[in-house]
Amino acid sequence: MPLDTQRIQALCFDVDGTLSDTDDQFTKKLADLLHPVRFLLPGRDAQRAARRLVMWSETPGNILLGIPDSLGIDDELAAIIEWTNRHRPRPKKHFLLIPRVKEMLTQLRGRYKMAVVSARDEESTRIFLEQFDLLPLFDVIVTALTAEHTKPYPDPILYAAKEMGVAPEACLMIGDTTVDIRAGKAAGAQTVGVLCGFGEEKELRRAGADLILESTHQLAETLPAQ
Repeated sequence: MPLDTQRIQALCFDVDGTLSDTDDQFTKKLADLLHPVRFLLPGRDAQRAARRLVMWSETPGNILLGIPDSLGIDDELAAIIEWTNRHRPRPKKHFLLIPRVKEMLTQLRGRYKMAVVSARDEESTRIFLEQFDLLPLFDVIVTALTAEHTKPYPDPILYAAKEMGVAPEACLMIGDTTVDIRAGKAAGAQTVGVLCGFGEEKELRRAGADLILESTHQLAETLPAQ
Protein backbone atom coordinates (compact mmCIF):
# COMPACT_ATOMS: atom_id res chain seq x y z
CA MET A 1 0.00 0.00 0.00
CA PRO A 2 1.56 3.35 -1.01
CA LEU A 3 2.26 6.05 1.56
CA ASP A 4 -0.68 8.43 2.07
CA THR A 5 1.29 11.64 2.56
CA GLN A 6 -1.85 13.78 2.93
CA ARG A 7 -2.74 12.29 6.31
CA ILE A 8 0.71 12.72 7.88
CA GLN A 9 0.92 15.37 10.59
CA ALA A 10 3.76 14.05 12.74
CA LEU A 11 7.00 12.09 12.31
CA CYS A 12 8.34 9.53 14.80
CA PHE A 13 12.01 8.62 14.42
CA ASP A 14 13.88 5.64 15.78
CA VAL A 15 17.49 6.42 16.80
CA ASP A 16 19.91 3.52 16.19
CA GLY A 17 20.28 2.87 12.48
CA THR A 18 17.84 5.66 11.64
CA LEU A 19 19.37 8.85 13.05
CA SER A 20 22.52 7.45 14.63
CA ASP A 21 25.25 5.44 12.93
CA THR A 22 26.69 4.35 16.28
CA ASP A 23 26.37 0.61 15.70
CA ASP A 24 28.21 0.96 12.39
CA GLN A 25 31.43 1.44 14.37
CA PHE A 26 31.16 -2.13 15.64
CA THR A 27 30.10 -3.38 12.20
CA LYS A 28 33.20 -1.83 10.61
CA LYS A 29 35.49 -3.47 13.16
CA LEU A 30 33.81 -6.82 12.58
CA ALA A 31 33.99 -6.39 8.78
CA ASP A 32 37.72 -5.69 9.07
CA LEU A 33 38.13 -8.95 11.00
CA LEU A 34 36.12 -10.88 8.39
CA HIS A 35 37.87 -9.34 5.40
CA PRO A 36 40.75 -11.89 5.22
CA VAL A 37 38.19 -14.73 4.94
CA ARG A 38 35.70 -12.92 2.73
CA PHE A 39 36.04 -15.63 0.05
CA LEU A 40 34.16 -17.93 2.46
CA LEU A 41 31.28 -15.49 2.91
CA PRO A 42 28.03 -15.27 0.87
CA GLY A 43 28.71 -12.92 -2.02
CA ARG A 44 32.25 -12.45 -0.66
CA ASP A 45 30.98 -9.31 1.06
CA ALA A 46 32.53 -8.82 4.52
CA GLN A 47 30.55 -5.63 5.22
CA ARG A 48 27.20 -7.28 4.51
CA ALA A 49 28.12 -10.37 6.54
CA ALA A 50 29.16 -8.18 9.47
CA ARG A 51 25.89 -6.26 9.40
CA ARG A 52 23.92 -9.51 9.40
CA LEU A 53 25.90 -10.88 12.35
CA VAL A 54 25.30 -7.71 14.36
CA MET A 55 21.60 -7.76 13.50
CA TRP A 56 21.26 -11.43 14.47
CA SER A 57 23.03 -10.74 17.77
CA GLU A 58 20.56 -7.94 18.53
CA THR A 59 17.54 -10.25 18.26
CA PRO A 60 18.21 -12.32 21.41
CA GLY A 61 19.35 -9.12 23.09
CA ASN A 62 16.04 -7.45 22.35
CA ILE A 63 14.20 -10.52 23.65
CA LEU A 64 16.16 -10.40 26.91
CA LEU A 65 15.49 -6.68 27.26
CA GLY A 66 11.79 -7.33 26.77
CA ILE A 67 11.55 -9.85 29.62
CA PRO A 68 11.52 -7.25 32.45
CA ASP A 69 8.97 -5.26 30.46
CA SER A 70 6.62 -8.22 30.09
CA LEU A 71 7.05 -9.14 33.78
CA GLY A 72 6.28 -5.60 34.90
CA ILE A 73 9.63 -5.10 36.65
CA ASP A 74 11.22 -2.73 34.13
CA ASP A 75 10.90 0.27 36.47
CA GLU A 76 12.71 -1.58 39.24
CA LEU A 77 15.42 -2.68 36.81
CA ALA A 78 15.80 0.90 35.58
CA ALA A 79 16.27 2.12 39.16
CA ILE A 80 19.04 -0.45 39.69
CA ILE A 81 20.75 0.58 36.43
CA GLU A 82 20.49 4.25 37.34
CA TRP A 83 22.00 3.59 40.78
CA THR A 84 24.82 1.58 39.18
CA ASN A 85 25.54 4.34 36.67
CA ARG A 86 25.77 6.94 39.44
CA HIS A 87 28.33 4.86 41.30
CA ARG A 88 30.19 3.61 38.25
CA PRO A 89 29.89 6.13 35.40
CA ARG A 90 29.82 4.60 31.94
CA PRO A 91 32.60 5.54 29.53
CA LYS A 92 31.65 8.32 27.14
CA LYS A 93 30.41 7.11 23.79
CA HIS A 94 31.26 8.71 20.50
CA PHE A 95 28.12 8.81 18.40
CA LEU A 96 27.96 9.11 14.64
CA LEU A 97 25.19 10.86 12.75
CA ILE A 98 23.84 9.35 9.55
CA PRO A 99 24.82 11.69 6.68
CA ARG A 100 22.44 14.57 5.88
CA VAL A 101 20.03 13.64 8.69
CA LYS A 102 20.36 16.99 10.49
CA GLU A 103 19.62 18.90 7.29
CA MET A 104 16.56 16.71 6.71
CA LEU A 105 15.26 17.23 10.25
CA THR A 106 15.78 20.99 10.00
CA GLN A 107 13.93 21.10 6.71
CA LEU A 108 10.95 19.12 8.04
CA ARG A 109 10.80 20.84 11.44
CA GLY A 110 8.47 23.62 10.32
CA ARG A 111 6.21 21.28 8.37
CA TYR A 112 5.53 18.47 10.84
CA LYS A 113 5.59 17.80 14.56
CA MET A 114 8.44 15.44 15.35
CA ALA A 115 9.26 12.87 18.02
CA VAL A 116 12.08 10.53 18.90
CA VAL A 117 10.74 7.03 19.63
CA SER A 118 13.66 4.94 20.82
CA ALA A 119 14.17 1.73 22.79
CA ARG A 120 17.37 3.28 24.16
CA ASP A 121 17.65 4.56 27.73
CA GLU A 122 16.91 8.25 28.24
CA GLU A 123 20.47 9.26 29.19
CA SER A 124 22.22 7.93 26.09
CA THR A 125 19.39 9.15 23.84
CA ARG A 126 19.71 12.70 25.13
CA ILE A 127 23.51 12.60 24.96
CA PHE A 128 23.28 11.65 21.28
CA LEU A 129 20.72 14.38 20.54
CA GLU A 130 22.69 17.02 22.44
CA GLN A 131 25.96 16.06 20.75
CA PHE A 132 24.53 17.06 17.37
CA ASP A 133 22.23 19.83 18.66
CA LEU A 134 19.14 17.91 17.60
CA LEU A 135 17.16 18.24 20.83
CA PRO A 136 15.42 21.54 19.86
CA LEU A 137 14.10 19.92 16.67
CA PHE A 138 11.84 17.46 18.52
CA ASP A 139 8.55 18.05 20.31
CA VAL A 140 8.78 14.93 22.46
CA ILE A 141 11.42 12.34 23.37
CA VAL A 142 10.19 8.81 24.06
CA THR A 143 12.72 6.30 25.38
CA ALA A 144 12.67 2.75 26.74
CA LEU A 145 10.75 3.47 29.95
CA THR A 146 8.63 6.45 28.93
CA ALA A 147 5.58 4.34 28.07
CA GLU A 148 4.27 1.23 29.79
CA HIS A 149 5.77 -1.04 27.13
CA THR A 150 8.49 -0.36 24.59
CA LYS A 151 8.62 -1.32 20.90
CA PRO A 152 7.35 -3.52 19.26
CA TYR A 153 4.33 -2.63 21.39
CA PRO A 154 2.47 0.45 20.10
CA ASP A 155 2.65 2.26 23.46
CA PRO A 156 5.63 4.55 22.64
CA ILE A 157 3.99 5.80 19.44
CA LEU A 158 0.62 6.24 21.12
CA TYR A 159 2.35 8.25 23.85
CA ALA A 160 4.22 10.42 21.33
CA ALA A 161 1.03 11.06 19.35
CA LYS A 162 -0.84 12.15 22.49
CA GLU A 163 1.98 14.47 23.54
CA MET A 164 2.08 16.04 20.07
CA GLY A 165 -1.69 16.43 19.97
CA VAL A 166 -2.27 14.29 16.88
CA ALA A 167 -4.05 11.03 16.20
CA PRO A 168 -1.80 7.92 15.99
CA GLU A 169 -3.13 7.44 12.44
CA ALA A 170 -1.64 10.83 11.53
CA CYS A 171 1.87 9.70 12.55
CA LEU A 172 4.62 8.27 10.37
CA MET A 173 7.03 5.89 12.12
CA ILE A 174 10.50 5.83 10.57
CA GLY A 175 12.90 3.05 11.54
CA ASP A 176 15.43 0.51 10.31
CA THR A 177 14.11 -2.70 11.88
CA THR A 178 10.97 -4.81 11.88
CA VAL A 179 10.48 -3.81 15.53
CA ASP A 180 9.89 -0.21 14.40
CA ILE A 181 7.54 -1.25 11.62
CA ARG A 182 5.55 -3.58 13.87
CA ALA A 183 5.18 -0.91 16.53
CA GLY A 184 4.01 1.64 13.98
CA LYS A 185 1.50 -0.75 12.44
CA ALA A 186 0.16 -1.76 15.85
CA ALA A 187 -0.41 1.92 16.66
CA GLY A 188 -2.28 2.51 13.40
CA ALA A 189 0.50 4.72 11.99
CA GLN A 190 2.05 4.55 8.55
CA THR A 191 5.63 3.31 8.42
CA VAL A 192 8.86 3.91 6.53
CA GLY A 193 11.71 1.42 6.62
CA VAL A 194 15.23 2.73 6.01
CA LEU A 195 18.13 0.61 4.77
CA CYS A 196 20.92 2.62 6.43
CA GLY A 197 20.57 0.53 9.59
CA PHE A 198 20.40 -3.22 10.14
CA GLY A 199 17.11 -4.11 8.51
CA GLU A 200 16.89 -5.46 4.98
CA GLU A 201 14.29 -4.59 2.39
CA LYS A 202 12.66 -8.00 2.20
CA GLU A 203 12.04 -8.29 5.94
CA LEU A 204 10.91 -4.67 6.28
CA ARG A 205 8.37 -5.17 3.49
CA ARG A 206 7.23 -8.41 5.07
CA ALA A 207 6.64 -6.54 8.34
CA GLY A 208 4.36 -4.13 6.46
CA ALA A 209 6.47 -1.04 5.73
CA ASP A 210 4.52 1.36 3.52
CA LEU A 211 7.71 2.75 1.99
CA ILE A 212 11.38 1.76 1.86
CA LEU A 213 14.16 4.36 1.58
CA GLU A 214 17.88 3.78 1.12
CA SER A 215 18.65 6.39 3.79
CA THR A 216 16.71 8.48 6.30
CA HIS A 217 17.64 11.81 4.73
CA GLN A 218 15.54 10.94 1.66
CA LEU A 219 12.40 11.46 3.71
CA ALA A 220 12.54 15.21 3.02
CA GLU A 221 12.32 14.52 -0.71
CA THR A 222 9.46 12.07 -0.22
CA LEU A 223 7.08 14.25 1.77
CA PRO A 224 5.21 17.07 0.00
CA ALA A 225 5.93 20.73 0.74
CA GLN A 226 3.32 22.40 2.93
